[in-house]
Amino acid sequence: MPIRTARPHMGRWRGVLVAFLVALLLTAAAPAVADGSGGTGLRFEAPGTFVMYSADEGAKAANGAFVLPVAVVPGNTGPARNIEAVVDASALAGVARVGKGSGGGWVRTCEHGTLDNDGESMPPFTLHGVDGAKPGDSGTVTYTASADNMASVTGTTRMIVGGPTLYGPEELGRMTGVEPGKPASLTPRFSNPSRFSTQRGIALRITAQGGLVLTARPRNCSYNPTFTDAWCTFPAKAAPRTAYRTSSPLTFTAAPGELTGTLEYSWSSDPRRPAELTVRGTGAPLTLTRTPEGGIHGATGTVTVVETTVQADYAADTGTVRGRVGDTVSVPLGVRGLGPGRPADERGRFEVVPPEGTTVTSIPYTFEDTDGKWACARSKKPGGAFVCDLDSDVLWPGDDGTTSVVFRFRIDRQVPGAHGTIRTYNPYDRTPGNDTARIPLEASPAPPYRAVVRPAVLIPAVPAAVAAAAAGVAHRRRRCRAVAVPGSSADGS
Repeated sequence: MPIRTARPHMGRWRGVLVAFLVALLLTAAAPAVADGSGGTGLRFEAPGTFVMYSADEGAKAANGAFVLPVAVVPGNTGPARNIEAVVDASALAGVARVGKGSGGGWVRTCEHGTLDNDGESMPPFTLHGVDGAKPGDSGTVTYTASADNMASVTGTTRMIVGGPTLYGPEELGRMTGVEPGKPASLTPRFSNPSRFSTQRGIALRITAQGGLVLTARPRNCSYNPTFTDAWCTFPAKAAPRTAYRTSSPLTFTAAPGELTGTLEYSWSSDPRRPAELTVRGTGAPLTLTRTPEGGIHGATGTVTVVETTVQADYAADTGTVRGRVGDTVSVPLGVRGLGPGRPADERGRFEVVPPEGTTVTSIPYTFEDTDGKWACARSKKPGGAFVCDLDSDVLWPGDDGTTSVVFRFRIDRQVPGAHGTIRTYNPYDRTPGNDTARIPLEASPAPPYRAVVRPAVLIPAVPAAVAAAAAGVAHRRRRCRAVAVPGSSADGS
């Protein structure tokens, strides 16, 4: 009977033991899954085509912009370990050369290490041009990526020799008198000085900054939503050694209160539209007109600075040097920005000439937790101006446009009617009447005690006092020696 009653009890323990052993085996097998044996993958994110250089550049061309992004497929359960990408550029022989690098020759190996749900890019080589290549010449670069815990993946990029370089006007342009809200215009120009024609068409990129907005909307142009960036394409072929301009100007407006802006444009013989410019124009198409080449060479990007009619009026913010002779007093000086515009660049300066009878002992400031003694540049000659550069890192305008700094003046003497001057300057101030102001000196006589302790009296008195004290001590010492008793301990006997 005891044996029969014990069997069900042992059966239950056997069940627990089996479950424990199964769990132990499953736990021991878990690291194989964590190693990434399943669910880990790679992909290439390189472009399908890449323009290596312009045909007219020939052997002088060098381009290191081609990168080979290798990424881990999103949603993977583990990292890809010890990734390598092998790049074969041998098909470029005759249309390009590759620079020296790891692996040597046409085949390069790029080591990316271990990646976990992200990607990494690196340039496998620098591409160099060759003489004699023509627009459209090409070759295909192949590449393979592998990792310790995944299958290999491959990809290709067609590498193309681009059309000729197109040049704009060489000099930086400037446009003045643009009234905010009213249309102004610019006519882009370019030249093709090479021996090649633009077989694939022409593209114009124009960017507006500083409150400028493009208002011309030809339907062969694409824009960003704010109409500050445009890409226009032209099917026409620019013949060798010719120059062109747009058939009509590109118009733009300036925003209220803006002092300056810039328009930058460049031309290309590679008319592929940037993906971010998705808004199509609706107006009549823009075309090209042939024009004389004069002055259109040497610059691949042309910048025009636009100055509006808005001014930034500065008024001198002055104060009075008031105190007794010998005092050192603090006087805030600076500029008040009356607007309506506020310069973002070239904020200008103000200059301070101290009143006669005073000395500027410091112009203290605090910048990035560092105390400084001179916020403004000192003159190299006595009586010259202190120049406070408003573009300096240590001088910043307040919310109301006012910039001030404390000058420390020592009043050396009374000079009846003496005054200094403060003068402001910025290139957008068209109201000169309030640019200059006086800095009056109101000096009172020094108090009576200062005549005794002021440096001019005190310094000569100090040596005399020291000499007198020394003489007194010497006299007392001589008198003490005179009364010493022979044979006593006082004379050392």
